[in-house]
Amino acid sequence: MPENQRQILVIDDEPSMRHMLKTVLEREGYQVDEAEHGRQGLERLHLGHYPLILCDIRMPEMDGPTFLVEKETAQLAGTVIMMSAYGTLDTALGCMKQGAYDYIAKPFRPDEIVLTLRKAEERLQLRQENSRLKHAAKRSVRPQGIAAIVTGNPVMTAVLADLVKAAHSSAPVLITGETGTGKELVARALHAESTRHNGPFLAVNCSAIPSGLLESELFGHSRGAFTGADRARKGLFGAADGGTLLLDEIGDLPLELQPKLLRVLQEHEVRPVGESKAHPVDVRVLAATACDLREAVAAGRFREDLYYRLAVVTIEIPPLHKRPEDVALLVEKYLPLLAARFKRPAPQLTTQALEKLGSHHWPGNVRELLNVLETTLVMCREDLIDADDLILSGKRLQRPSNPEELSLKKAMVDLEKDYIVRALQVTGGNRTQAARILEISLRSLIYKIKEYDL
Repeated sequence: MPENQRQILVIDDEPSMRHMLKTVLEREGYQVDEAEHGRQGLERLHLGHYPLILCDIRMPEMDGPTFLVEKETAQLAGTVIMMSAYGTLDTALGCMKQGAYDYIAKPFRPDEIVLTLRKAEERLQLRQENSRLKHAAKRSVRPQGIAAIVTGNPVMTAVLADLVKAAHSSAPVLITGETGTGKELVARALHAESTRHNGPFLAVNCSAIPSGLLESELFGHSRGAFTGADRARKGLFGAADGGTLLLDEIGDLPLELQPKLLRVLQEHEVRPVGESKAHPVDVRVLAATACDLREAVAAGRFREDLYYRLAVVTIEIPPLHKRPEDVALLVEKYLPLLAARFKRPAPQLTTQALEKLGSHHWPGNVRELLNVLETTLVMCREDLIDADDLILSGKRLQRPSNPEELSLKKAMVDLEKDYIVRALQVTGGNRTQAARILEISLRSLIYKIKEYDL
């Protein structure tokens, strides 16, 4: 067994018995600690880790059966083997019911107690291996639906409850929230929780495709419909038939395409570009936006009838700074994934580091948090990350308050200086290591240190 698994706690009121067991067990490679009675044994368990425990039944202060009950009540770890010179079969069975693994009657030969301990070790190893395999099986399956979203915030919990209700319908859902809050993650959860979960889930960013191409991308086109259309294309609505289509940044949908989208939502049919005949489609439409569509309606940039058609159900995701209790949960979920991407073990964060993350405003929301974790993993190679190791980007991401602060050149210089300083800090001033972390030559680093007077 591993070194830390060979620690044994011997609880017995007889000094001679404790001495004998300590001598025998240390000869077998165990690390032995002692306690004179059950109460002292509980104190030892609260302070240390003892996978194996040998406990006498009759003792002053607290006897063995009471120790077992108190141990189980406090949910303290450790496999217990009871010992007694006055035991009966009923006593042994009673101890087993209270949580003991085995029972051995005094007097016993040294090889008897060693054999009993080895059986207990084998059982412990099997349980640990079983637990490891179960954990690996869970990690190998990517969480779907609600399980993919971690939160301890009451408002976000209510949002997820609404999500489950909305998932059972095919009605359009409008997902709102600041940039980086996880609107697409919520959309995917909606799809996974719905009856369409076996169908396709497709997403398109309406602001990322030129308006001249977006109509064809959404609704498809026939061959020869326009220059370059050398073959027919069924479009995203056709490809998502039987499933879900997310229209991200719906507020940027060109005004001239909005009537055509409205017709698809009303008639459940699509007419590709260049065709005169419409084709039926069965697609659940989800829309997401970081802007206020009602303001866009008032300004004439968005059709009011399309807004009401899309917002049959509205799910609003709160920004991260309004759910600070979720920061630690998000770190716990994503830090191992990001560390695995860099092929390194996931480091631990100190309490001070978690408090610093929890108190940050997070203008970029979850996306900014992931960026901070990723940057910190690159710049800090320690197994334990403290508050000073975190590379928060709040100042760098603040919007300039006046035009004089809009210099991109100055911003790049400030960012470069900041990275160089951090690299020198984490390497203890070793310029060669810092250059390797920064992925620049040592000559370039020395030049920049002189240039920036660092």
